[in-house]
Amino acid sequence: MNKNKIWLSSPHMGGNEQKFIQEAFDTNWIAPVGANIDAFELGLELYLGTGYVTALNSGTAAIHLGLILLGVKAGDEVLCQTLTFSASANPILYQGAIPVFIDSEPDTWNLCPMALEEAIVDRIAKGKLPKAIIAVALYGVPYKIEEIRIIANNYNIPILEDSAEALGSSYKGKRCGTFGDVSTLSFNGSKIITTSGGGAIVTSTKELKDRSIFLATQAKENAPHYKHCEVGYNYRMSNVLAGIGRGQMEVLDKHVDSRRKMHEFYFDLFKGIKGFSVYMVPNADYFANYWLTTILIDPSETKGMTKETVRLKLLEENIDCRPLWKPMHLQPIYSNYPYYGKHVAESLFDSGLCLPSGSNLSDEDRDRIKAVFIDLFETQKKK
Repeated sequence: MNKNKIWLSSPHMGGNEQKFIQEAFDTNWIAPVGANIDAFELGLELYLGTGYVTALNSGTAAIHLGLILLGVKAGDEVLCQTLTFSASANPILYQGAIPVFIDSEPDTWNLCPMALEEAIVDRIAKGKLPKAIIAVALYGVPYKIEEIRIIANNYNIPILEDSAEALGSSYKGKRCGTFGDVSTLSFNGSKIITTSGGGAIVTSTKELKDRSIFLATQAKENAPHYKHCEVGYNYRMSNVLAGIGRGQMEVLDKHVDSRRKMHEFYFDLFKGIKGFSVYMVPNADYFANYWLTTILIDPSETKGMTKETVRLKLLEENIDCRPLWKPMHLQPIYSNYPYYGKHVAESLFDSGLCLPSGSNLSDEDRDRIKAVFIDLFETQKKK
């Protein structure tokens, strides 16, 4: 059996990407404008079923522009899910705003409605109505869409939906990327589909799309010379990379299906094994792409086997495996900012692992992964 690296989530091409890239070269549109961008945005809009899409050079850029569109300025407070990648929170600081971190709930691991409302009430009591809520669909599982929306509407606070990990997921048949007042997607190399580097912002109106493009192309005013009345950014996606995106859209559903089958593989692998539980949707209203399959390990039921035991064993076999996102309120850069909730996110981080979940994993890869866990289970039995 070979020992080639098994990655957590590597890029997976569909076959036609090169054709669209070649079109960009043939037409000499090697720029942040062109037919590939237009077609990629249209394809995403049709897939989502609603909204206007602006293709950008990263999901981080999308979150940053989202905050700007929602009017977030220096000194404003933004409520942000703590269990997430740093890119969800960093743009808050770009704006000179103040992040306020919110704990997870155990059903979806996402934004806890109770902690969210507690934070809003307390911030208002302190004289600060939060300017926005950043809600994340962690590892492809939608957050509690309706409960969070009710709270947001009650206090008139807009939602910035971070669906970087959730393209292809849905709630009650509606696609992730359409639930926020502004929503964002990512096409980073590890995501469900990729443009190498890339992202998108999803807005409700054409006017907001035009505003997004304006800000993403250095805020150049309509004038014969270069005229700038406000700060702009170099955030637009390249027409070349959008060509990759066009090819990837053709295989998006296949990639989602493959990820979900990997999730089934792990569910079957851990069935009946004490101390191992697979993260999954709470009920049939939720449909997850399972971008990454994640597990929780309880050492009290595994005879002392911990997430680090598993991680190191997989590493020995050249198999990628990583802890869950470390909560933002535990990160050194964010440790002095407000936090509301209990210890759900911390507990998940302490016991959780992300397992290889790529849509391009082979039967041989699955056999290697399974062999590691069978060995661990046998060792566990002997204790």
